[in-house]
Amino acid sequence: MRELSLYILDIAQNSLAAGACEIKISVVEDTNNDRLTIKIADNGSGMTQTQKRQAADPFYTTRTTRKVGLGIPLLRMAAEQTGGRVEIISKPGKGTTLTAEFVRSHIDCLPLGDVVSTLMVLIRTRPDVDIYYKRVLDSRSYVVDTRKFKEILGDVPLNNPDVSVWVESYLREHEIQLAGH
Repeated sequence: MRELSLYILDIAQNSLAAGACEIKISVVEDTNNDRLTIKIADNGSGMTQTQKRQAADPFYTTRTTRKVGLGIPLLRMAAEQTGGRVEIISKPGKGTTLTAEFVRSHIDCLPLGDVVSTLMVLIRTRPDVDIYYKRVLDSRSYVVDTRKFKEILGDVPLNNPDVSVWVESYLREHEIQLAGH
């Protein structure tokens, strides 16, 4: 994959496959410490220690549509190439948290990419799932919580075209504000 946002999508899809109804995603850039940290936590079925070990194996997957599972192994490789790391914490019945840390300035650090589009794919295709997104750049940040949107909207689903356009513009506006100070 050419950008980190696609790894976020892949890991979030793993969360959905594990039955998660809540996914928390955070992207934290710390320029002073030269770090980019991505954390994805879910309340899915979780993994045993054996499943955790297997998740790091590119020749293991629970999917029946293909025989390899490259997402986590490639993410680990991408992080480690920059001097970073990937950690998975999981308990059966409790969910999984994956943390990937990168050295931002390293020549091999992939660009973050279009996280807004990644989030919109999740929101549009699974409006029933609660998505919590926190984006931090040094001392500036913003949070998007689809539960708040759902409270306001009542019976109007998040994948309603008008709502979807508004949510995407809301996210993009906050990204611009974050980048521009």
